[in-house]
Amino acid sequence: MSKEFFRLKSEPSLTVIELLLPETLDGLEFDRFSDDLWTVLDAKPAHVWILDLAGVQYMGSAVLGLMVNIRQRVKDSRGQLVMCNMTSRLMAVFRTCSLERLFTIVKTRADAIKRFVPAKT
Repeated sequence: MSKEFFRLKSEPSLTVIELLLPETLDGLEFDRFSDDLWTVLDAKPAHVWILDLAGVQYMGSAVLGLMVNIRQRVKDSRGQLVMCNMTSRLMAVFRTCSLERLFTIVKTRADAIKRFVPAKT
């Protein structure tokens, strides 16, 4: 049975990618995960993306590198990327690697959505 490493939640103006990563990925799992993620991102290059990290406790160097590459691809295509629901452990990894300066990171998915969806009056 194939593992599910992310789920998509589409809104009218944005897409939420809920990452569901185990603490370790073997090489084949990582390749499948990254290929599947690139397929999703390439379908809507100039789009608003929210990476919901509630299902991630830790990212190894390969996944951190993938996140940097995703950020760059989204930026180059004039899209936008926000990360949310980062655990304190994962935030410590990002700080240790000085990655928190590269990404827009907000506390909750609602906070991320508010950045892009106008409030209803």
